[in-house]
Amino acid sequence: MSVVEGARVVDTGAEGPVRLDGRLKLVLVVLLVAQFMLAVDFSILNVALPVIGDGLGFSLSNLQWIATSFALCAAGFTLLFGRVADLFGRRRLFLVGLAVLGLSSLAGGLANSPEMLLVARVFQGLATAAVTPAGLSLLTTSFPEGPLRQKALGLNGALMSAGFTTGAILGGVLTDLLSWRWAFFINVPVALAVLFIAPAVIKESRPSVRPKLDLPGATAVTLGLLALIYGLTQAGERGWGSGGALGWLAAGVVLLMVFYAIESKSAAPLVPVSVLKKKTVAWGNIAGLIAFLTETSLVFLMTLYLQEVLDFSPLTAGLSFGVLGIGTVIGGSIAPRVIGATNTRTTLIVGGLLQAVATLSLIALGETSSSMWLLLAATFAGGIGNMLVIVGFMVTATTGLPDHEQGMATGLATMTQQVGITMGTPIMSAIAAANTDIHAGITTAVIVNTAIVVLGTLTTALFLRTKRSS
Repeated sequence: MSVVEGARVVDTGAEGPVRLDGRLKLVLVVLLVAQFMLAVDFSILNVALPVIGDGLGFSLSNLQWIATSFALCAAGFTLLFGRVADLFGRRRLFLVGLAVLGLSSLAGGLANSPEMLLVARVFQGLATAAVTPAGLSLLTTSFPEGPLRQKALGLNGALMSAGFTTGAILGGVLTDLLSWRWAFFINVPVALAVLFIAPAVIKESRPSVRPKLDLPGATAVTLGLLALIYGLTQAGERGWGSGGALGWLAAGVVLLMVFYAIESKSAAPLVPVSVLKKKTVAWGNIAGLIAFLTETSLVFLMTLYLQEVLDFSPLTAGLSFGVLGIGTVIGGSIAPRVIGATNTRTTLIVGGLLQAVATLSLIALGETSSSMWLLLAATFAGGIGNMLVIVGFMVTATTGLPDHEQGMATGLATMTQQVGITMGTPIMSAIAAANTDIHAGITTAVIVNTAIVVLGTLTTALFLRTKRSS
């Protein structure tokens, strides 16, 4: 038994392990390694894009498709695969997804044409959409609700955020010292190692009664997310007034409204409306969306600042984010303790306020390298605050739901993560590009970024109320 207090779990003699035994530690390591690898993939090619374009003959206008093709699939199919994991086996989907990721990464590294590379990126995105929710649901079902799950989710959140930062660093190192192809090849041995160990230590997890898959709902939400993400990338390229961008965004919103209508009437919905109406699920995911949107786009803004204003090399700029990575690891490590001492609502508010203050301080960045101390201190503190929010969001969004709905809940959470990561950069890019002075444009975007963090913190404070239920 456990009592949920505003997503704070109070142990009342819960069944299940209260400490990590040898097998659970191995399960945790295997799942965390896989999630870390997926996080690295989101950013490892950012620095290498111009080099890849020159090497394979991408035109400048088509270069963005290396990132967009991956993001479309990773975000668009996540919710569908999260439910598929519930229905057909989380471990099975996790292993199949890892195999596809390893093969597509090998194909990407061996690519000798733009078409071959883009096909590899599509399959990498699909694999990410399968492995991420399956891995997260295995994590939440392997560890009982309470301190153990909070600790596991804290480590997972820290490594995911650190992986995003590591990808930026690793991409620069591999491209400068070896070749851009190693940004793909590096996934292959990691995937093989996880595939070798996982079947022996991770148990299969799925409901005893297999419901039908909601195909109309799955089709509507997948097409809606694809349209929304594509519209966002078009807005980043052509501006928010572009007719094409607005058309795709409108289509995405309409399709998501259709999805909600389908779920309201479906006998076996992909996501029950009752779950969507849970305040912990709804407001937890909103907090997570804002956390990923703001921090990943801030990395983009600071990359612009370091390279365009301070004239740093891609490698030096990437290494500068090492301090941010340290902050995220610390934030992920202390988040379970903060949640245990308070509750997730308080953790989300404290983390949001810390991130907002740290982000706002970046408006004082000057045009010389003497401002580096401020950038390092602010990104370190902001990384801690952002990770408090991310872990708080993951715990909030998966608390109080039965095991047979964990794949769906983690699919929602993963979709939130992928959409947030994808949304942030085009939004901030458009704001920064609106000013002919790049430094002034970055400053304006930092102010908007801060305002979005504050808005997320306010919604948590106002709407995520503390409840007590058994």
